[in-house]
Amino acid sequence: MGPHHHESLLSRKLRIAVLCGGPSAERIVSLKSGAAVAQALSQMGHSIEQIDPLLIELAGCDWSRFDMAFIALHGKFGEDGQVQQLLEDAKLCYTGSGVAASRLAFSKSAAKERFLQHAVPTSAYCLIHESDTAQRILGQAEGLGFPLAVKPDTQGSSLGVSIVRSCDELPAALGRCFHYDSFGLLERAVIGSEWTVGMLDDRALAPIRIQTNRAFFDYHAKYEDDETQYEFEFDVPSEQVERIVRSAQSACAALGTEGLARVDLMLDKSGQPYVLEVNTVPGLTDHSLVPKAAACEGLRFGELCQACVESALRRAGIAQTRAEARRRR
Repeated sequence: MGPHHHESLLSRKLRIAVLCGGPSAERIVSLKSGAAVAQALSQMGHSIEQIDPLLIELAGCDWSRFDMAFIALHGKFGEDGQVQQLLEDAKLCYTGSGVAASRLAFSKSAAKERFLQHAVPTSAYCLIHESDTAQRILGQAEGLGFPLAVKPDTQGSSLGVSIVRSCDELPAALGRCFHYDSFGLLERAVIGSEWTVGMLDDRALAPIRIQTNRAFFDYHAKYEDDETQYEFEFDVPSEQVERIVRSAQSACAALGTEGLARVDLMLDKSGQPYVLEVNTVPGLTDHSLVPKAAACEGLRFGELCQACVESALRRAGIAQTRAEARRRR
């Protein structure tokens, strides 16, 4: 597929496979994201087929029927580089980050190491394993100091995450963490306000401050709690908001994300932001944050989905041009 082919694709109706559902713990949210994307892209005039990897064996799929894939798979398989690799092998263009960036972002510890290498502000942490002794983990926890966040290394939607205020609360938190992954993180908790910044390639969308009555922005607050508030107007100095946006941009640059991504951050009492994580397949439901941020900037949901499609086609065209240039050398 040459670059001119991608230019012509940009201007016409496409056959798009929307991948959603899948085998991860975030299946329900992914199905909602996929349904919303499929409806929006259909309304934009594209021909859409929803594909659920839990119901259809992707390895045997005839990808030649499609111009591209829109990935709305959250969690394992969708966000960790696996489905990206499968689509690369099939030579099908897809939305969002490539294999390496997806893999990096999905492992919180690998992402943390990359942040530290690139001077992206993030809080101190220790990597733990379910085979570690209780004594060893307690020693690491005391070394970091309470309060701590305990989280699985690879899991989204805040599943298995706890805020631990004393060593008494540690065993239950570890049980929740290791239910989802054999590796986990102890992370020094940042006390302050919770923020998120949506990114479309290197463009930052409007930052959002999240207010929840819960201990933190957990799964329930994200998807089920109508009391959770999302604020676009802040009583925060503008240079602090700019620092949040710059930190989000530098986190995505450090990991090499592409297309749509969402960076979750904390702002401490002194106005210093700390990056928590980068989501390479952010939620696209009516409760989701990136669509809210896009809407705040006048970008309707259908236009946001179309922008993801165009970003993917442009990148595929650029990659194609580079490959052809290499062959000519």
